[in-house]
Amino acid sequence: MTHSWIDSSAALDALLLEHQGAAWVAVDTEFRRRDTFYPQVALVQLCWGEHAYLVDPLNLTSTASLKHLLGNPTQVKFVHSASEDLEVFSHWLGVLPMPLFDTQRAAALVGLGAGLSYRALVAAFFDINLPKDETQSDWLQRPLSSKQMTYAAQDVSYLLPIGVKLLEKTQEMGRYEWALEEGARMQPGGKAPISKFKSAYKLSGKQQCALTAIVGWREREARRLDRPRSWILSDKLVSAAARTVPESTQSLAAIPDMPNGLVRRAGEALVAEIQRTIKDLGADLSQVAPPPLAAAERKWLPLLSEQLGAIAKDLNIAPEVLMPKADLEHMIRQLANPSLPPLPAWSGWRQETVVAVLQASLVELYRQ
Repeated sequence: MTHSWIDSSAALDALLLEHQGAAWVAVDTEFRRRDTFYPQVALVQLCWGEHAYLVDPLNLTSTASLKHLLGNPTQVKFVHSASEDLEVFSHWLGVLPMPLFDTQRAAALVGLGAGLSYRALVAAFFDINLPKDETQSDWLQRPLSSKQMTYAAQDVSYLLPIGVKLLEKTQEMGRYEWALEEGARMQPGGKAPISKFKSAYKLSGKQQCALTAIVGWREREARRLDRPRSWILSDKLVSAAARTVPESTQSLAAIPDMPNGLVRRAGEALVAEIQRTIKDLGADLSQVAPPPLAAAERKWLPLLSEQLGAIAKDLNIAPEVLMPKADLEHMIRQLANPSLPPLPAWSGWRQETVVAVLQASLVELYRQ
């Protein structure tokens, strides 16, 4: 395995021009995210063959050619478990790689298992156990150590042939478009920040409005200041403030452990945001955790899970890849409340292969 260090925009432009006609490229990033909201890009790894290229973003004066590469529709981007890489590219360059072929998701679609790590895929395809020594390295240091550079190069040197083999396998099975759909559906940021508050359904309507307002305010502040959410306000204090529903800075300050500095700096704005959301009768609470299924609805969950298991067995795809339990519960809730929107993941290949079948089964169960 060999690799080269690319530390100028001119060298990067020449490299990308040389490989502009390639059918695919393996892509990875290294970054640091310790005291910031956004990931700090520290390295970009690229591979078109047996040689890896390590691009130093700290020395680039122009990223135009890299943006062009990521957006080039004729060159497939192999990325493994791409969600964090998407955050890097979205914040740093304002673009997302496309077409995106996520090798973790592709492996699941061809029956290799759900959520496989990169090390597990390398072990499965090459019978090699990659070291994990540099996982927590400081990738912003310069110069990088030889171990760091080797580690980074391995992240794409094996990824490329794995990606090619998985691409060919999805084509053989008629699931290549499925894999591309999965990649196109991926977005940076993951789940909505409010989704972690699983017990929000226990709150009153007024308290849920307050929770929505506080979480939204914290998210905007974290982005504006580029600081971790917990540095702005801890989850514990978010929940406490939502239960209190403060109507003044005095009541906000009275919440145990509420930082005085936050109250002085932003207390009035936060209280105003809470009260404004409460007064807004059209406040969107759709992202607040739904209550558990009612007893009459829970009886359908194992039956629906059994039907999903049968579909998964026929496709040789893990059931949780086809539809997680939370989605099954959402489908059951839709039966009683048709106004609930379908989930984004239910579109495309899942609609005909999984969703329509399960919905038909659920309707039949309801009639019995």
